[in-house]
Amino acid sequence: MTDYVEPLGKRILIRKDEARQKTRGGIVLPEQAEIPTITGRIVEISVQIERDHDFPVRKYDKVLFHPKNAIPVDFESDNLLYVVPIEDVVAVFRRADVPVAKKRRQRKDPDGEDGPEE
Repeated sequence: MTDYVEPLGKRILIRKDEARQKTRGGIVLPEQAEIPTITGRIVEISVQIERDHDFPVRKYDKVLFHPKNAIPVDFESDNLLYVVPIEDVVAVFRRADVPVAKKRRQRKDPDGEDGPEE
């Protein structure tokens, strides 16, 4: 039998990304100066969120969340799992299929005519 965590209500389960130990410029940070990381991947979504079209999140989406109300789950030794209220998810990282410049050129006016290129 496999154990798993199922969030209830308007909550999701997030695996928090590892904290950075090095800056983008290559400076190694001491452990006391750890930069708090508030991004992670959605591991599980409650049934209530899954059915609610107001929250366009899916399993494995990378999200940015406010950690204040995140509840750590003592399920793994490294404690990277958190149950987070959906209201604390402030952004979802998405990849555009079409480059932004190309999307702008494809816009149409409500009259059906091509709009001006931006």
